[in-house]
Amino acid sequence: MTYLSKLYPAATKKWLQLAAGLMWSGVGIMLIAFASRWLKLVDGMTMLLLIFAGAVLGAAIYLFGFSKLARKNIRRINAYARERICLFAFQEWKTYPLVAFMVFLGIYLRIYSPVPKPVLAIAYLGLGFSLFASSLLYYRQVGLPKAAPAAGQEK
Repeated sequence: MTYLSKLYPAATKKWLQLAAGLMWSGVGIMLIAFASRWLKLVDGMTMLLLIFAGAVLGAAIYLFGFSKLARKNIRRINAYARERICLFAFQEWKTYPLVAFMVFLGIYLRIYSPVPKPVLAIAYLGLGFSLFASSLLYYRQVGLPKAAPAAGQEK
């Protein structure tokens, strides 16, 4: 075993899916927490309308975006031939620059956006709800029993 192979942060497929689920849940909860603080600035009826708009946006993002991406990631992880894979492979490598861009965009919007925070809460709720809902797909995958080899095949 070489020195570099000792530094390789490998994990089983189940741990990769759990890591993805935890990451998506954590970011979703964080975005919802930001939005909830901003929603405290408005009256009750306005708050309900903003929450409703965020939930509708979240459902659309879940149905047409993040759930498809999560399923694609789950299929990709399950398709790996090896059982132990690099821990950072829970996302495709090409999505990491997009994630970095989204982080910087979020910071920019929180600090410099001319959009009032309660209105910005709609986008944060939508993204937060959809990320959290999509994370449940990873947890469901982690809870599934490992498939038995087909008849005539060995481990």
